[in-house]
Amino acid sequence: MQCPGQDTRYWKPGAVFETACPECGGEVEFFKDEASRRCKKCGKRMLNPKMDFGCASYCKYAEQCLGDLPPELLAARDDLLKDRVAIAVKRYFGTDFKRLGHATKVARYAEEIGKKEGGNLGVILLAAYLHDIGYKAAKQQFEKPTAEQVEAAGPAVAREILEPLGAKEPLMEEVCDIVGRHHHPGPEESINYRAVYDADQLANLEDQHQKEPLSPEALEKALTDRFLTNTGRELATQTLRK
Repeated sequence: MQCPGQDTRYWKPGAVFETACPECGGEVEFFKDEASRRCKKCGKRMLNPKMDFGCASYCKYAEQCLGDLPPELLAARDDLLKDRVAIAVKRYFGTDFKRLGHATKVARYAEEIGKKEGGNLGVILLAAYLHDIGYKAAKQQFEKPTAEQVEAAGPAVAREILEPLGAKEPLMEEVCDIVGRHHHPGPEESINYRAVYDADQLANLEDQHQKEPLSPEALEKALTDRFLTNTGRELATQTLRK
């Protein structure tokens, strides 16, 4: 069934309109259901200024509804999805404020590392929010779940959260891969993995250091050995040596 908003039988006056090209000022004619159109005068492709793309940032049927989505929107979809995932994680953990606070802190550090290291912030932030999502399921099976048990339970729960939000399969695969082994890096990892790993290491070290300050020697060893990116190491140095 076609969305009524895209069905021409329901269109009202103004459904076809002209707008100025932001590049050359030429007139560009739009139908209300067109996501983008190219200016005939200068060739610039522009977004429909009257179309609300909010739902397209997360809806898995967006391409069917709007046709080929503009590159600007496609580039932002994974990043915009993070807000909905953050809300879903809060709902999932409920009153477990320790897990919520840790996830938020890891996401904040991961974003900073990803921006400086050049990773895909969409993947990084989703994986950061979801990295410990297996804890609740693991705790139902084990009184004190290990890191490995939390990792093993994580991907299935992450998929349960991501699929209803319209995340695409390649995105889910990468996020779930990071979630499923975020404590155990291999010899060659992507920048997306390294950003999440370092953010988690930093958050854990910070909590440990606040409870029982590390000796200068132990802190120096941790800064040297436990980080996979220069940015993560620099951020840890700034944070832990305050």
